[in-house]
Amino acid sequence: MNFFRRTLIPFAAAALLVGVAMAQTPPHPSAVPRPVVPDAPVPPPPDVDGKSWVLMDYATGQILASKEPDLRVEPASITKIMTDYVVSAEVANGKIHMADPVKISLNAWKGGGAGTDGSTSFLKLDSEVSVKDLLYGLIIQSGNDAAIALAEHTAGSEETFANLMNAYAKQLGMVNSNFQNASGYPIANHYTTAHDIAILSRGLIHDFPEDYAISAVKEFVWNGIPQHNRNTLLWRDPSVDGIKTGHTAAAGFCLAASAKQGESRMIAIVMGASSEKARADSAMALLSYGFRFYETHKLYDASKPLATPKLWKGSINQLPIGVNDNVLVTIKRGDYEKLKPTMDIPVTLIAPFKKGQQVGTLHITLDGQPVQTVPVVALVDAPQGGFFSRLWDSIMLWFHSSKGTTEQAPDSK
Repeated sequence: MNFFRRTLIPFAAAALLVGVAMAQTPPHPSAVPRPVVPDAPVPPPPDVDGKSWVLMDYATGQILASKEPDLRVEPASITKIMTDYVVSAEVANGKIHMADPVKISLNAWKGGGAGTDGSTSFLKLDSEVSVKDLLYGLIIQSGNDAAIALAEHTAGSEETFANLMNAYAKQLGMVNSNFQNASGYPIANHYTTAHDIAILSRGLIHDFPEDYAISAVKEFVWNGIPQHNRNTLLWRDPSVDGIKTGHTAAAGFCLAASAKQGESRMIAIVMGASSEKARADSAMALLSYGFRFYETHKLYDASKPLATPKLWKGSINQLPIGVNDNVLVTIKRGDYEKLKPTMDIPVTLIAPFKKGQQVGTLHITLDGQPVQTVPVVALVDAPQGGFFSRLWDSIMLWFHSSKGTTEQAPDSK
């Protein structure tokens, strides 16, 4: 007997399942006749300036285009995205606070050895500056002094803070990065990749949106000195709202950029460009390509039933099943109707089930290739029924099993 059953979920019907108005859902190609027109081609991504680069869709984390995404490179001040993430996480965990006064040590004042050649927030030796103001100096002016001061306040020393950076990087899934300092000042064994910085950027935007918003601020005045954001894309395109620049002679010109248009957000990472203008042009070209030729669709809502199959020996007769999180896919424009969803669940479901317990798997494919694989879970607690209810279902199950497998359409109510 086949233990699993596979159920096809047409997207026209799925719109009812997730509460999306039919007018907002493209009709299934088999449902509505339409003129035969050729598919609109999607060109290859632009050949931009950079040693390595990545274009990522924010909603799904999918890599839409890339060049040498896992090449280890020096990150320069792109490092400060990681510094920002760690400080924001420690604030969120209550270990430090935005209003904390931070005394500027000699090490921070000197910029960790960067001297006058490094970026500075113009912090005065032995002065006290709040964590919040240091974050502004870190993100907008790219101050090495601010980075080191934050590291020392957060972890006691920059060395210990670097260990925190690597611990958080591991949690985020950054498998090709190693950080040795908070500022990005060149040092042996301090490296990352374009792919890892895209993962980090997505994590910062998602986990700490209020702190991420600082990267959209164009100017910050400290000690009467205006400090301008080094991300020139903030002036070129109003949809751009972050993230961070970086440059050293060894690393070249680097830029992590993100933009939002409507409900879509793209992240572009360019490492090792030849000039400040080249890194900005490259990131802008990648963002524009993503918005022009790709689109994100929400296929199913979290906690809305995809089906309500028969439940045996339970306190309820049917078990609502669905997904824990919204199911999103990012695909080339025009490919929506080619998506094919199927659901694998056991042919016989026997209580008990706990809410959130995996019951099966939802597969989304496009032209036979996997796009998304998502656990299907019980949406409610379903304890065992009473003695006589279980006894009756045991008898009925004998007949049910003797008939082999059955196919059940998803509940579209």
